[in-house]
Amino acid sequence: MDVKTDILSKYKAKVFKSRKDHIIRVEGGGEQAIAANTRAIPGIMTNRGCCYAGCKGVVLGPLKDAMVITHGPIGCGFYSWGTRRNKARANEDGENFVQYCFSTDMQEPDIVFGGDKKLRKAITEAVEIFRPKRILVCSTCPVGLIGDDIHAVAAWAEKEFGITCVAFSCEGYKGVSQSAGHHIANNGLMKRIIGTDDSVRPGRHKINLLGEYNIGGDGWESERILRKIGYEVVAVFTGDGQVRDVANSHTADLNLVQCHRSINYVAEMMKDAFGVNWLKVNFIGVKATSETLRDIAEFFGDTELKEKTEEVIEEETSLIAPEIARYRSRLEGKTAALFVGGSRSHHYQALLRDFGVETVLAGYEFAHRDDYEGRRIIPTIKEDADSKNIENLVMDKDARYRVYLTPERLSELKGKIPLEDYAGLMTDMRDGTYVVDDLNHFETEEFIRHLKPDVFFSGIKDKFVVQKGGTLSRQLHSYDYSGPYAGFRGSVIFGRDLTMGLYAPAWNLVTPPWASARA
Repeated sequence: MDVKTDILSKYKAKVFKSRKDHIIRVEGGGEQAIAANTRAIPGIMTNRGCCYAGCKGVVLGPLKDAMVITHGPIGCGFYSWGTRRNKARANEDGENFVQYCFSTDMQEPDIVFGGDKKLRKAITEAVEIFRPKRILVCSTCPVGLIGDDIHAVAAWAEKEFGITCVAFSCEGYKGVSQSAGHHIANNGLMKRIIGTDDSVRPGRHKINLLGEYNIGGDGWESERILRKIGYEVVAVFTGDGQVRDVANSHTADLNLVQCHRSINYVAEMMKDAFGVNWLKVNFIGVKATSETLRDIAEFFGDTELKEKTEEVIEEETSLIAPEIARYRSRLEGKTAALFVGGSRSHHYQALLRDFGVETVLAGYEFAHRDDYEGRRIIPTIKEDADSKNIENLVMDKDARYRVYLTPERLSELKGKIPLEDYAGLMTDMRDGTYVVDDLNHFETEEFIRHLKPDVFFSGIKDKFVVQKGGTLSRQLHSYDYSGPYAGFRGSVIFGRDLTMGLYAPAWNLVTPPWASARA
């Protein structure tokens, strides 16, 4: 009996039917479909978040020049705190709202009689105390249920205080996971922010970095490398990012998409409206970062830029080579499991391979099928009621639409680099490994028992369950207060942290359950 069959056999018939297509044993020689972006089974210990978490907690929260107000009970304000470690430096005028927590703290009377008055009061107090130029309002479940019109309140605030105020109806129950919140945030940015500032910055080769949330300083390391080569980074969506830069992002020549799931909507809409091409990139891992930098240079087709790219790659890799080799000597032959959101379960496999670590299990919390199988299958995905619940913007060509590449050059590049394409996680998984969508706690323990990975990369919700079972778990949502892990220098930090974790003497005091179980 293989691992998948054994795990599924422990479910009752109804659960078995719901979960069987979410677990894939990778086999070469044919296309494999996986079920994804469907509702989690009630009662299953899922690690997913809600729509509000995706909108406020992931996409909007890292914007440092915007005050993000959570309209809802204080319990929903968990994602108002700095739980994701989105690092941000104050800009020249000292503005940085990332470290603050703003909530309307709705109480029972507000639920009964309406909370819009409380939201107006909260915005008024915020303007008096902090003088923000921009306020973003994110709603939680009760707001959608009682019908508070946060968009009307936002329009009032703009007129009353002369500021930018945008509301996002991201009630937690919308969609099936935080993925819906990403889409809603993307739509709001496209409708109200992107394209509102036409000033053109100096410099050649202007780019935006999309889907980079600066966890542990990742974005700063990626930006450092890009600027060193000579790129002008117009905007970062949204780690250490600013609304004022996002407003100007349509003037860039190319969008770099790091986290496909959370930001592909903006990439597609900017392409349709403004003609900005997008390129799938990965700044996680030495080899992956080098390949990404070469792909970007290939897009621009500038000989001088290509030469500078190779120069920077050589300089950066030579500096870290001794440390990479040292950590590889301790890590080679180890195995890993990854269950993270965004694209991290895919990206980090490249970094693990730099150290000789192979992945035996990988999956996402809130992926769609194209995150697993690649964008080629998008036309075949059947739209369900949950997907229809989220507005899908169709963009017409803007008057400022411009073509950077000729049709011939576009066709040529698509054969060389991942231009407006993403092959998906499963293409990089070895035969015999497992891909699981929406992995739950029971399946986590069962897969660990069967596959016995040396390390399980996940988030805070399952980290300590795994470690109490005798397997090291490292967070890839917040890096366990370390980082950055991106780029060349980040790879060394990752290797150091993983080595310290695996070789900590404390593991001599822990006996994994399978080591003492009866045969």
